[in-house]
Amino acid sequence: MILVNTDYISGKELETLGLVKGSTIQAKHVGKDIASAFKGLVGGELKGYSEMINEARAKATKRMVEEAATMGADGIVNIRYASTAVAQGAAEVMAYGTAVKFINK
Repeated sequence: MILVNTDYISGKELETLGLVKGSTIQAKHVGKDIASAFKGLVGGELKGYSEMINEARAKATKRMVEEAATMGADGIVNIRYASTAVAQGAAEVMAYGTAVKFINK
């Protein structure tokens, strides 16, 4: 499956199948949350949260691809990501795009 954030796939004629999405809500371990609070006092990257968001993005993308596969898609165009805090130390990440089928394989 080809994934792109453009509205086309070079060299392919596309048939639009519809919107696909995947989401997850992730939280970090309380111990890492406390360590991040201390890091916030002195500055620097909050590696625990970076890891959490990267894991959430990967899960959301996987779920979006699975939904597209059930539609018989060959690719997903216009992929976007959105995130929002849902609780202290927890965030929702959503991946969404347009599932497409190649007309000329």
